[in-house]
Amino acid sequence: MSDTDTHFLHQAIELARDNMAQGGRPFGAVVVRGGEVLATGVNEILATHDPTAHAEMSALRAASRRLGSPDLSGCAVYASGHPCPMCLAAMRLAGVVRVAYAYSNEEGAPFGLSTAAIYEDLAKPLAEQSMHIRHLPVPRPDLYAQWAQAQARNRKA
Repeated sequence: MSDTDTHFLHQAIELARDNMAQGGRPFGAVVVRGGEVLATGVNEILATHDPTAHAEMSALRAASRRLGSPDLSGCAVYASGHPCPMCLAAMRLAGVVRVAYAYSNEEGAPFGLSTAAIYEDLAKPLAEQSMHIRHLPVPRPDLYAQWAQAQARNRKA
C-alpha cells in the first residue's frame, strides 16, 4: 500500500466517522483520478430511505455529475468498508480501474455491516439464489434495435 492509498483511505474513514456523528452509517468513499479527489460520498440510507444511497454510489454519482459523464475510466475508489456487489457493479459499469477499502466484511460482520451473504448468494446459479429471478420473453417490439436506431440518428444530427 502506498502513502497515497493510505491518505485516501483515511479520508474515507473520516467521512464515515463524520457521517456516524450525524446519525448515519459508518461508510465513506472517495473517487480519485490522477491524484485529485473528484468526489466524496457517505452512506445516506437512513437519511434518504433509499437502499441504493451507499457511500460509493453517492461518490460515483457526484463524480459523474462533476465530469458531465458516466465514464469514470482511470478513476480509483477508496472506501471505508468492503463495497457491496451493487457498488462494485456500478464501479465496473463506470470504468473505475482500482478499488481499495479499509475494513473487511469479516470485520463488519459482528456489527451487522457485512455483505458477504449477498456475495455468496450471487455466486449461485440464478435458479438457486434466494431471490426469484427468471427471464419471461413476451411479444414486444425490439426495444434494443429501436435504441440503436435512435443512437444512430442522434450521431447524424
